[in-house]
Amino acid sequence: MADSTDSSYDRKFVVTEVVRTDPPRGLSGGTWYRYTIGHGSSPISGIRSGSLKSVTRYADEFADNLNERALHGYSVYATRRTAKK
Repeated sequence: MADSTDSSYDRKFVVTEVVRTDPPRGLSGGTWYRYTIGHGSSPISGIRSGSLKSVTRYADEFADNLNERALHGYSVYATRRTAKK
């Protein structure tokens, strides 16, 4: 069981920003937001269409998934491995 001095608590992924932005080049219409998930000096940014509420919910779930992967010892920077057939 981890205690409050465990470094994993200091390195949690959290949504630090969700701001409205222009659509990506080549796309028009819709409402677009850029989200940033903070993790020390390695922020992760993405862009998504939708309402502020739906994009924030997506970014929160994304951060939760990254935290879950890290908790179980998987690399959060590598793609998931599937079982070989």
